[in-house]
Amino acid sequence: MFVLKVESSFDAAHFLSNYAGKCANIHGHRWRVVASIKGETKNGMVVDFNVLKKDLKDLCDYFDHSFIVEMGSLDIKLVEQLEEKFLLRIVPFRTTAENFAKYFYDKLSEKYDTESVEVYETPTNCARYQK
Repeated sequence: MFVLKVESSFDAAHFLSNYAGKCANIHGHRWRVVASIKGETKNGMVVDFNVLKKDLKDLCDYFDHSFIVEMGSLDIKLVEQLEEKFLLRIVPFRTTAENFAKYFYDKLSEKYDTESVEVYETPTNCARYQK
């Protein structure tokens, strides 16, 4: 069994609702996403690295330079006002590194035998999701 690892990143803002700490305020990260897939080789490759890198980059680009908001965490009128000026990405989960790791894992698993996904909020803090 071979394991391939690729990474991509995106810059985005978020906040944690119902949280008693600094992260309750809007703040940003350079989110680093490291994905590992596994498989046997066909013609010497599990998959072309360029294809795998593009797939991960496309997922990351969706969030790049956006304000990521957990569904239901802001008043709908405020969301409408923000959407007039900013790129909002509404997600059905709390915007933690843990949940993003699972999100990217699930998305990549639609196409690949995904081993794990790590999401770094900072250079030294990450969450890893694997089954």
